[in-house]
Amino acid sequence: MLLIAFNGLMAVDVNSEDAVRIRKLVPLATLPGPLFNDLCNEITVEEIRDALLFKKGDTKNDLFYLLEGEVVLQAEGLVIEVVSSAHESAKFALAHQLPRKIDAFAKGVVRFVRVDAEKANNPPALEYKEESEMVVVEEEIDENSGDWMTILLKLPIFQRLPPANLQKILLALEEVAVVKGEVIIEQGAEGDYFYFLKSGQCEISRKPTPISKSIRLAVLEKGEIFGEDALISGAPRTVSVTALTDVTVLRLDKNRFVALIKKPSLVFVSYEEVAALRDEGAAVLDLRPLDEFEQGHIEGSVNVQFFSLRMQLKSLNRDKPVIVVCRNGRISEAGAFFLLKHRFKAFILKGGMETVVEASKEESVESRSETKAEVPFQVEESSPMPEERDAGATPNEQFLKLKKENEMLRRTVKQLNDRCSKLDEEKKQIEDRFATLSRHFEQLKHMLQKLKNNT
Repeated sequence: MLLIAFNGLMAVDVNSEDAVRIRKLVPLATLPGPLFNDLCNEITVEEIRDALLFKKGDTKNDLFYLLEGEVVLQAEGLVIEVVSSAHESAKFALAHQLPRKIDAFAKGVVRFVRVDAEKANNPPALEYKEESEMVVVEEEIDENSGDWMTILLKLPIFQRLPPANLQKILLALEEVAVVKGEVIIEQGAEGDYFYFLKSGQCEISRKPTPISKSIRLAVLEKGEIFGEDALISGAPRTVSVTALTDVTVLRLDKNRFVALIKKPSLVFVSYEEVAALRDEGAAVLDLRPLDEFEQGHIEGSVNVQFFSLRMQLKSLNRDKPVIVVCRNGRISEAGAFFLLKHRFKAFILKGGMETVVEASKEESVESRSETKAEVPFQVEESSPMPEERDAGATPNEQFLKLKKENEMLRRTVKQLNDRCSKLDEEKKQIEDRFATLSRHFEQLKHMLQKLKNNT
């Protein structure tokens, strides 16, 4: 067999056709302009013919991307898959798990690039600055290009996700055609899907009461995402979304949205951490109804109803953090996600105002206990002392002991809940892996059947 390799020596020109192809790769499509330009200066386009790109067992932390040609992925001489540069799958790195589980062999002439995985997956952060020192991290998106994947990956929410999540999302998206006038999301319904508007226009509307007339809140254009609020909060849909034209949407089911997008995106802070963030100039948005807000709220917070959050964006400073607060944290999650969509740095008060109220009660009880430590605790003769209390302990010591035990139980419950969430995520990953292996198995069966037919 003829083995020929050509090593590229020139860096990639950012204005070349190769750079255009590289710009669409995952996760390189999410890199800000300046970082992408730096990457192009560090990599070269390599060309080989009928030769190995990498072999099973390799451990070098490089991502291999196919630009032109076909690559055969094989194990023990058995073909697993043939990847073509013309297919959407070529936008992902070839068999990126380390150590390599399979061999990658060029079928004929192949052009490819290799990128350091650490630089691609963990690029240095760029900050927004004002006036003449502004660092431009957003690029104009050509909405007529037809490359919906590039548009999707450049959305702020997707730029924060791990590359493995991006790959799973793109493979799981389901395309649906919707005719003009059809309701995609209905107010009051249960949340089932997260949507990306691939083409067309949609209207967001809301009825204040069941018998009221619908009020238009906004118009969605090509390249926007919607439908996440109910998936995050668990509450019914708060708005309706209707097709203004014939549209095409890509949708992701609730379970995948929660595991692949929601969990990696949201950041929670404790009540104690809120004070530190406020010292940095953070704004506090309270999404509760006005009557609850007036009964008690965090000092300096602003009351904003969730459905009117869109109208408050211009009054907020993107350079400062935003802390979102509600009754128990569920609506805050939807509010924070909305802010993240619009490039704000958003945090969620964990547990909501219920946590603040509970903390205030505990502080009040502890304060009273310390003040009355010298006062004997009166117990009626008909009320026996619990057996687990120490016979020689004072009532105050008994109270503190019970409080400590209660806190330990709360931490244990939290650890168990965290473990359950982790197990659910691992289960989902195993199910996805099983589905992939099933597809490969079917491909192998088909290939074997063809071989039998040919013989």
